[in-house]
Amino acid sequence: MKSNLTMEIDEDTMEKSKSTEVSQATVKYFPLMSQLDKSIKKKKELLDNSFARYAVRSMFACLFLALGTAIAFYIAIRTQEAIPGLEKMSYAFMFSWSLVMILFMNAELGTSNMLYMTVGVYRKKIKLGFAAKLLFTCILFNLIGGVLCGYLLSLTAPFGHLEPGNYMFTGIAGKLAKPTGQILVEGMFANIVVNTAVLVSMRMKDDAGKVMAIIFIIFIFAFLGYEHVIANFPAFSLAYFASHGTIEGMTTASVLHNLFFTLIGNFVGGGLVMGLGYAWLNKTDTSYVD
Repeated sequence: MKSNLTMEIDEDTMEKSKSTEVSQATVKYFPLMSQLDKSIKKKKELLDNSFARYAVRSMFACLFLALGTAIAFYIAIRTQEAIPGLEKMSYAFMFSWSLVMILFMNAELGTSNMLYMTVGVYRKKIKLGFAAKLLFTCILFNLIGGVLCGYLLSLTAPFGHLEPGNYMFTGIAGKLAKPTGQILVEGMFANIVVNTAVLVSMRMKDDAGKVMAIIFIIFIFAFLGYEHVIANFPAFSLAYFASHGTIEGMTTASVLHNLFFTLIGNFVGGGLVMGLGYAWLNKTDTSYVD
């Protein structure tokens, strides 16, 4: 017969084994929400402890976006001259590297934070007031970074003497001419795509796989010309300064109209469809979770 001490040890072992099984089940069945919770906690801690560092990370997001936008526009301009018809494809492919830089360099992007903050509020990880504060701060410093980087890039050689009617100038003019309803719908789909790339990359362990997934997913919204409010910060700034304010239809009113309704569309797509949608889908007792 086993002694009481042996029985206690066996019971402890069984309890630890059960605990490990539960822990492994949690990791197995709730990886996506667990990773989102962890990211939300990191963002909250950073903003609470160092506003300046959070602001700089937000500006870095538009530094990388500005670089991606600049090379995408410039290659599209050159492709338009050499192989007419392929300029949009070359633009979309090069622009896609922007999100790769943002995610791998831990920069703070307003449109992905729409998902994080909605998930955080729904799962009671953060309060609504804090979510609004973080989003406002992130988007504000995205804007500052976008305008600053757009201006500085306009001073570089590739954008010093562009011909009127080039791909960038006509593309920006087309964006500003879109009606309200189209901007809202395109803004919604743009941020569905962006946050799909974010969530897919979180499910992958291999960095090379993440890069490929991000590029081909972001290619969708870039090629289709959908509206992304943060990407428009450096794009509008670069086009304005490079053209010396001569782009047709580029007025303060048209720029604000595009940015405002793109912001709303982005929040619907990223915050409500993807953020709230997946938070709700994973609030279940079944094993069908992400």
